[in-house]
Amino acid sequence: MSLLDDFLADPGSRFGTVAMTDTNGLLRGQMVSASALKGIAKNGMGMAPAQLSLDPTDVLLNLPGVNDASGDFHDDPLRIDPASARRLPWSKPGHDLLVLSNFTGASAGLCPRSILSRVLARAAEAGLIPKYGLELEYTLFNETPESAAAKGYRNLTPATQHPSHDLILYQAVQTEWYEAVAAICEPLKIDLAKMHEEIGAGFMEACIGAGEGLEPADQLVLLKNFIRALALRQGKSVTFMPRWSEGADSQSIHLHISLKDKAGTPVFWDASQKNGVSQTFRHFLGGLQAYIGDMTLIFQPTVNSYRRFAPGTFAPPGLTWGYENRTTCFRLVGHDAGSLRVENRLPGADTNPYLTTAATLAAGVAGILNQIEPEPEVIGSGYAQEPARDFARSMPEAISRLRSSDFARDWLGSRFVDGFTATREAQHDEFRRKVPDVELQRFFDLG
Repeated sequence: MSLLDDFLADPGSRFGTVAMTDTNGLLRGQMVSASALKGIAKNGMGMAPAQLSLDPTDVLLNLPGVNDASGDFHDDPLRIDPASARRLPWSKPGHDLLVLSNFTGASAGLCPRSILSRVLARAAEAGLIPKYGLELEYTLFNETPESAAAKGYRNLTPATQHPSHDLILYQAVQTEWYEAVAAICEPLKIDLAKMHEEIGAGFMEACIGAGEGLEPADQLVLLKNFIRALALRQGKSVTFMPRWSEGADSQSIHLHISLKDKAGTPVFWDASQKNGVSQTFRHFLGGLQAYIGDMTLIFQPTVNSYRRFAPGTFAPPGLTWGYENRTTCFRLVGHDAGSLRVENRLPGADTNPYLTTAATLAAGVAGILNQIEPEPEVIGSGYAQEPARDFARSMPEAISRLRSSDFARDWLGSRFVDGFTATREAQHDEFRRKVPDVELQRFFDLG
């Protein structure tokens, strides 16, 4: 029996939580009674696809056919995934079930988890099974949400006062935090592989182990949401903004991915080639370089995302690749058939893990199918070289490139492309009307 079956069979069960993931990577859903959950498990439940038009603070962004002039804020069916069931941290027995779900019907074209499911299926049709894991970067503050807001999100007190990359000293100081993160990962069935201090005060990283199917993306979504919940419960704050201040390093979600065939043989490895890089792996890299640029908006989905690409932030310099080279966008990692993989370093920490994985996998698999050769490998610092291919450097450019991408429409769907670009265009238009403090400081006395 599954965890869901056990919960429904237990007379002590009272409430479970049904959740879906919006385009921001935030979990949204409802607590439902155990008796109602029995019907939902069989028939699904309704939820408004307008949830997919919200930004993280619930500002409604324009989503054609959902909340524009033709929209009626209707419900569409959600179908729960019994295999995704796990326990909620902090909740008492009988109230602690969490199960993930996907939109079905017309809204499946907008649903990030559904989109990744379709890309995984298409890769499987080509005889390719991905294995992937993700790294999450964030900054922890000794601030409540109220104190951070009162300070205008400036001059905040980070959990550590100094840059502290891999310093055991600061990891020891933050033992309570690291142990609490590990504790919430157990009921959530998150394969937490690594945690450490990153470059910057209060800057931390948590990594999940590599796996297959939807599971690694599920785990990263859960990790991101519940790290924030943990911080709130401890009277702290956490941010996943790619660039939360001018002095901060950029924050990312790095995706590590490899492929095997249906027999389980790794297809990226060829012992006869330099660094073991097979021709199939080269074509995967060629696909990343050919198609990722037009999907920049997926990896950089907010106005703040584009502030990552400032000098000295370790953000990628262009759509470059290199073996064990952190100054490239696509870093090859590993030394044998079981470990060789590519790390996509383009996604910001504000990206949606399902969409990031779907777009990366789609580009790479298409490269294999179309036998696309990559640009030459970068040797030395990628920041000192002009990239042959580049991603979008502004949000308007990213919106335009995704909207006009036949590739994205083919692999991710026109419904998604039209909807996602519309919501991000609405966000950009809103922020374009704002007058930031720096402009007042620089130009108030002009002329």
